Amino acid sequence: MGLRISIDLDDDDLKHFRLIMRESRTSVGQLHADDIVAGAESLLKSVDRQKVSEFVGERLDKLSVMIDMLVDHEWRLPEKDSARVLNALAYFTEPEDLIPDHIPGLGFLDDAIMIELVVRELEHEIEAYGDFCDFRKNHPAGKGIKSKTSDVTREVWLEDRRNELQSRMRQRRNSALAPQSSHSID
Repeated sequence: MGLRISIDLDDDDLKHFRLIMRESRTSVGQLHADDIVAGAESLLKSVDRQKVSEFVGERLDKLSVMIDMLVDHEWRLPEKDSARVLNALAYFTEPEDLIPDHIPGLGFLDDAIMIELVVRELEHEIEAYGDFCDFRKNHPAGKGIKSKTSDVTREVWLEDRRNELQSRMRQRRNSALAPQSSHSID
């Protein structure tokens, strides 16, 4: 028989997690982007998906999407936006967790909370990337796509859609951050 536990984190709790996240960003210093991605991938590989809660599993899926945003050569996230995502993933390069990963049932809870905070900060980036992936999947050969240029190739129609979505992403992020710049991950 299992046990269900509900946890509410108040603003002070979230401030504590954000402080830890900022400290980890500082401690990773000038790590190469590949090292930061490898740290996040290492977390994904270390988790036995059969033994984690649904909450943790869903957050790990979101972490995978953030990694994909960085390595997808067709998405080509601009350097400034890519730096935001890498900055958000810095926590996962730290060898020490708030809760050691080997503790059954709880070990990945801190990682899941950090992922959730990052997902909230990167919601517009994640949404735009999801829309790009859907577009690419639903139009695999670029057929039926109108492009701003006359020479419609896969690269051209993906570039048009990518530019449109990344522009929308930045506009939405800037609008959302304007009144509450204290939570920015730039």
